[in-house]
This record gives sequence, C-alpha cells and structure tokens, in this order.
Amino acid sequence: MANILSGKDVALALKEKTARLVDNLHKTGKIPTLAVIRVGERPDDLYYQQGLGKTCQATNVSFRIIALPEQTGQKNLEAAILKAAGDDLIDGILLFCPLPKNLDEKKARSLIPMKKDVDSLTQTSAAAVFTGEQNGFAPCTADAVMEILAHYEIELTGKNVTVVGRSLVVGKPLAMLLLGKNATVTICHSKTKDLPNVCQKADILIAAIGRARMIDDTFVSPGQIVIDVGINADPQNEGKIYGDVDFAKVEPICAAITPVPGGVGTTTSAVLCYHTVLAATRKSEAGAS
Repeated sequence: MANILSGKDVALALKEKTARLVDNLHKTGKIPTLAVIRVGERPDDLYYQQGLGKTCQATNVSFRIIALPEQTGQKNLEAAILKAAGDDLIDGILLFCPLPKNLDEKKARSLIPMKKDVDSLTQTSAAAVFTGEQNGFAPCTADAVMEILAHYEIELTGKNVTVVGRSLVVGKPLAMLLLGKNATVTICHSKTKDLPNVCQKADILIAAIGRARMIDDTFVSPGQIVIDVGINADPQNEGKIYGDVDFAKVEPICAAITPVPGGVGTTTSAVLCYHTVLAATRKSEAGAS
C-alpha cells in the first residue's frame, strides 16, 4: 500500500507560515488583500473560488471577488484589471483563465503588474521563473507540487523526474523549478512515443496532462512517487473530481501518491495566499526602506 501524500497537511503547514507573516503585517496596519477577477460562472472557477475564500479566511487575508458577466466586453475586462492594478490596497491579482473566446486573454494577462502577479500569469513573471530570479512568483500549481515534495522531504537532487504535460501553467514552469533543485527532468506529452515506458523509468512521476485517469498501472513501476496534478470534473457524475491518475490502479504499485481531491489542488490555494502575503510583505519592506 502506497504512502498517501496528503495536501491537507502541506496546506496546514503553509497556512501557519502565512498566518505568522500576516500577524507581522497587521502590526504595521497592513491587511494583505487578494483580488480574484472572474468572467462568467464556470463550475471549476467557482469551485476554486470557494476554496480560496476558505483559505483566505483561515489566514486572515482579505479576499475580494470581482465578478463580470460572461458576455462582458474586452474594454470592461481591461478596466477591471487596471482598477485592481492601481488599487494600493490590493496586493495580489488572480485572473481566472481560460476566458471566454470573445476576449483577448493574452492582452488581459499583460495588464497585471508583476508585483501583483501572484500566479505567474504574465510573460514577465514566467521569464523570472525560467531564469531563476526571485523577484516574481511561480504558477501556484507548480509551486504547490514543490511544496508537497519539500514537506515530505522527498530528495530531488540527481533523481529522474518525468513531467507529463507541457503547459505554461504547470508542465514547463514546474520543470524549471525541479531543475533548480538539481533533478534530471524529462517533459512528456500526448505525442511522446511509447509514453507508458518513458513514465515507468522515472523515480518521480508527475501527471499534469489534463485527462481524467489517463495514467494507469501501465505507466508506473514499483517504488515510484506519483504526483497527480489533474483536477477533472465529471458532469455525468454530479461533478465528481478525478485526477489524471487512475488512483485505484496505480496506488497498489507505487511507493507514494497524492490523492485527488485532497492533494495538489488543496495545496494550491494555500500557495496563492502565501504568494499574496509575500507580495504585501515586499511592498511593506520597500516602503520602509
């Protein structure tokens, strides 16, 4: 039976760390604030928003929701982003993506200032991740994976880590973060030749391809650590959430595995709050210097 790498334990530790930073900010009269900009009411957006609200409440981070109708125009969206960008009380901005197809997502993302870009939505923030600079924030999901690995003291130096997925949100930035910890990283995707065999050779397998239960027992080997990043809602089954890993088939084989729900997704909300508080702390320190 595999060791279950609970995201709840990681999130709790991170919330405690965040709360301590918040206490320090409160002493200076500063209340760290996260603003979420949402267009429409996608079920996955609402699910994430609900979790964020609970995490913010637990860490004493102020939480603002800027909700726009699904048929909103580009000008209204840009105006909302620019207003949040210019609001000195807001420390972090999260724009829920993907946006409706009538909106220019790339332009919208570019309007978020780097110092408030707590989920690495802009090209400037992404560049900081790839160059290893510490003046930006990595995507929260990618950072959540790193927090889980660190919390459970999983050594990365010299380990073969295979990431299945090449998105700018998880796969590519996560590979850079892993390289920063001296792992040997392989990035795979749906077009990788003999994908199951490639995955079997990894010490650590990270599934981030966005396909429910795609990674089954043919992809894994005994002794592996499996991190499941996927969050896939099943509309046919009352919106039940599934990961990219077929947990029932993989868990008996691997050494350790993250559950879905209760794994990476749970940690991601805590990371976002932490990033927001770090942004507030940096601003406070810059103002005091």
